[in-house]
Amino acid sequence: MSLINTHVQPFKTQAFVNRSGKGEFIEVSDASLKGKWSVLIFMPAAFTFNCPTEIEDAADHYAEFQKAGAEVYIVTTDTHFSHKVWHETSPAVGKAKFPLIGDPTHQLTNAFGVHIPEEGLALRGTFIINPDGMIKTAEIHSNEIARDVGETLRKLKAAQYTASHPGEVCPAKWKEGEKTLAPSLDLVGKI
Repeated sequence: MSLINTHVQPFKTQAFVNRSGKGEFIEVSDASLKGKWSVLIFMPAAFTFNCPTEIEDAADHYAEFQKAGAEVYIVTTDTHFSHKVWHETSPAVGKAKFPLIGDPTHQLTNAFGVHIPEEGLALRGTFIINPDGMIKTAEIHSNEIARDVGETLRKLKAAQYTASHPGEVCPAKWKEGEKTLAPSLDLVGKI
């Protein structure tokens, strides 16, 4: 069953975040996602190889996510304590100003369908959630393939655009400011 257009299931967990040079542990829950756009990026585990490259990519785009009114959350099956040490020891992860969520109970990885039971890890999953807590995009793939967070940002902006412009759709490779389509009988067979 698809998670698209379903609400995020209730959850509560801990995260490490370092926004102003002083790290802290915070609680993150389904309520934390309400009222703004959210991007959940699931990764297998801390202290791995591809994961820091994705966190660095997200950190490099973080100002753009914030400008779009969205918060980024990285989720692994580790604890928030592990994330603190990871943030302090990895130059790439150290760039993160967004929460690094621990999911040691696998509540989130199971709820989002990315849990690998025989490994206790997560697949690479990316989910864009609207301010009402509804999942608007879902991408899940094998762990050896890292993501392009710039593409996630493009999808976020498309989801935001279509939310504020009902009746319009964003065509392939759409970027902010480009022309959209208004589906109608007149367009059938003309594109």
